[in-house]
Amino acid sequence: MPRKRSTDHGDELLARLGSLTAQARRRAELQRTQVELAIALQRGMLPRDLPAVPGLQLAVRYAPACFGLNVGGDWYDAFPMPDGRIALSIGDVQGHNIEAAAFMGQVRAALRALASVTGEPGELLGRTNDLLVSLGSDLFATCTFMRLDPATGILESARAGHIPFVWATADGKSGVAEDEAGPPLGIEQGIDYPVARHRLTTGGVFVLLTDGVVEGPRISVENGLDQVVRLAGIAAVSGLEAQALAAAVIKGAESVGHEDDAAVLVVGHDGPRVQP
Repeated sequence: MPRKRSTDHGDELLARLGSLTAQARRRAELQRTQVELAIALQRGMLPRDLPAVPGLQLAVRYAPACFGLNVGGDWYDAFPMPDGRIALSIGDVQGHNIEAAAFMGQVRAALRALASVTGEPGELLGRTNDLLVSLGSDLFATCTFMRLDPATGILESARAGHIPFVWATADGKSGVAEDEAGPPLGIEQGIDYPVARHRLTTGGVFVLLTDGVVEGPRISVENGLDQVVRLAGIAAVSGLEAQALAAAVIKGAESVGHEDDAAVLVVGHDGPRVQP
């Protein structure tokens, strides 16, 4: 009889272990499915093609976090505007889940739709902000929006709580833009976003990025930006193509030890000298 009791207890223990293993397997499968869904949703909302503009080079790189459910709402975009100028945007939605990825799609769609009404970056961010606030979501997004005139190289930029972009010129100068920024999108109605003007000269590059590229457990955002400044400076002086620079920047993001998405958008000028 004692032996039978021991056998019964052993069978019961094995049954419990089997049940726990099955539950763990189902949870792991559910989590994997949710991650795959979020990644597919996010990638499906990013542009498949970038505009081809004579004299300009546009390049992007994107790396999802894929740590647990840490799939966020980073995005990039570039599209022609009705007046012939080129719109450039990059941003990051707060949060790391399917909701963040879906909200990213709303922000990007709003920017594109409202750009047909106004192309002025500050006004465009203001209208997008008001629209997002009216939707009543608990999420918010940081964003940089630029309007570039390919004929003159003049670039107008506005930021909504986003990290600044990096610039470099063919004569060896480089740095981090010091433009004033407004608050993130989706927090408060009626915000004014200041606009700064820059110029993209022959051989020069602008590097727009999200914080997953330059900030993480192993590095501060300041040191991360310095790293991108060095890469951009080398690229501009050596004539490195935008695609190669974007690849180098996203490769450098591996050193930050981040669990966040990382997106890079590079714009360079390699055509004839812009009009004076």
